[in-house]
Amino acid sequence: MEHEVDLVVPIKRLDRAKSRLRGAVDGPHAELVLALLLDTVTAAVAARGVRRVLVVCEDDRVAGALAGTGVECVDERGLPGLNAALDHGAGLLRADDPDGVVGALQADLPALRPGDLAAAIAAAGLGRAFCADRPGTGTTLLLSTPGGPLDPRFGPGSADAHQASGAVQVGAGLATLRCDVDTAEDLAVAAALGLGPRTAGFDTAGAEFTLPFGQGCATRS
Repeated sequence: MEHEVDLVVPIKRLDRAKSRLRGAVDGPHAELVLALLLDTVTAAVAARGVRRVLVVCEDDRVAGALAGTGVECVDERGLPGLNAALDHGAGLLRADDPDGVVGALQADLPALRPGDLAAAIAAAGLGRAFCADRPGTGTTLLLSTPGGPLDPRFGPGSADAHQASGAVQVGAGLATLRCDVDTAEDLAVAAALGLGPRTAGFDTAGAEFTLPFGQGCATRS
């Protein structure tokens, strides 16, 4: 039987999130951050192998935007950082299924294709696993074992930290899962891969980046 995972997606208050991306496009910064999140979770809920997606936020605008999407949301203020937010969300999911697989997915993957996320989940099997970001130092996806702790170690050098914790790297060839967006250059790479509809509504032409031959994609599936 194919296993399913429950994912936690953390997001800061919109005005404070993604500070290095501020000014990358015309329009309110908070709206861009929200668009990144919405495109990410829309792809996640459509991915085979994903059972639940829970966003942990500290901004009531997020909960309003997620209404009707099939994505769950908990507004939890005062948690001390990203890893604490992930632990909190994982605990809520694990309370409903103590033996399930829980995972952490970054909120800034606007080019994510459901098929890439599904492929990473399948490659992980039932083992502890992670997917590194495009530079190979950060982490975009972390998966627990069934009933095991999520044990998030996000922050500088998280890919090495998760590998040291026993997680196996998956998804090396899954470009849209590895393309998190922190800078204008990252956004240009995501645009070349094919942005989701919310982020595509912003003018991203100001940052230019050329993908290696064969990696471009105009649609998501």
